[in-house]
Amino acid sequence: MNSPAPSAARIGIVGAGPGGLTCARILQKHGIRVTVHDRDPHPGARNQGGTLDLHADDGQLALREAGLIEEFFRLARPEGQEMRMLDTAGRILGHHVPGEDELFKPEIDRGQLRDLLLGSLEPGTVQWGHAVEKVSGPADGPRRVHFADGTTVEADLVIGADGAFSRVRPAVTPAAPQYTGVTFLEAWFQDVENAHPGLAALVGQGSATAADGDRALFAQRNSGDHIRVYIIQRLPADWIAAAGLSADDTAGIRAWLLDAFSGWSPPLLQMITDNDGPYLDRPLYALPVPHTWEPVPTVTLLGDAAHLMPPLGVGANLAMLDACELALALAGSATVSEAIGRYEKTMLPRAADAARILEKGAEALLERHDSHDGPHGGYVPGQYLEDRQAGRVTPQASW
Repeated sequence: MNSPAPSAARIGIVGAGPGGLTCARILQKHGIRVTVHDRDPHPGARNQGGTLDLHADDGQLALREAGLIEEFFRLARPEGQEMRMLDTAGRILGHHVPGEDELFKPEIDRGQLRDLLLGSLEPGTVQWGHAVEKVSGPADGPRRVHFADGTTVEADLVIGADGAFSRVRPAVTPAAPQYTGVTFLEAWFQDVENAHPGLAALVGQGSATAADGDRALFAQRNSGDHIRVYIIQRLPADWIAAAGLSADDTAGIRAWLLDAFSGWSPPLLQMITDNDGPYLDRPLYALPVPHTWEPVPTVTLLGDAAHLMPPLGVGANLAMLDACELALALAGSATVSEAIGRYEKTMLPRAADAARILEKGAEALLERHDSHDGPHGGYVPGQYLEDRQAGRVTPQASW
């Protein structure tokens, strides 16, 4: 089969996250038809997660190409760039307060970003309730996308933007995510200025983190007077069951955590004891480093589907940059196959470089914060990659 022109191709994106929706928006801006398939039954089916810092040189660049940068800045929280690094007694060791005009990586809630992107698409672009099971068909196409309800659709190009455990990925590579050895528990705090004033004061308008070498707490302000805390530990992926607990045993998990964090100060322990509702178990997985594949003229990947890494502030940004570059390659190429080649020639080496830098990044989140000189005594999401790229830390110094 000859590769079709992008303008004539049947293009299906799997996954309505920031990457998939950004790609769809830019394709539509260039007059290219696209359909997005998502497993959720409707846009409000589940909470979209916490807050993202969108960087000027990737996430914001993609939104600028999508024609949405002004709307983004109306929603974004520049004050969310504040960062406090604490010791286990709750003392501030480092404190970044963003300048008045600092807009390099303002925060935005994931749900707000998704709504912004969804609202920019042509009606009917996203097909909800389309849980993809697999992609079949010959490498040169056409491809058949199989859904959980037994239905199928044909496509000339399938773009996997469906995250860590992508159902599209097996069409180009057998690689599978592996557990990093580090796990997160997520805790939510609502109406924090009234119900949790101590935590609100401790965290400020952005984020606060403390670590002792084996465990860490990372708290992050979201919009709507909401804070999310990530309890970070080096444990087996099944540690809850191994401890004789269940995911819904909030009291039992809390008691276990208080024992693990014994010796930490009461102001920090409120991140464990005062949460509203259950904990959410989020073990961290990553793809092999480097993760690459031979080009396939009818399937490609972006974001976590292509390069799942530890959550150090780059995932959504790289996904949106991938999406932007893929859409522009399709808009500027004679055939779909040519566009995929152009896109992957840039994306795969960039992702491999970032993945090498972040390969042990999950461990770096646990480093003890013992320095008054900035980042050298522990790391936080969004900071680690920047410091490694700037030469402020070496692998030997960071783990």
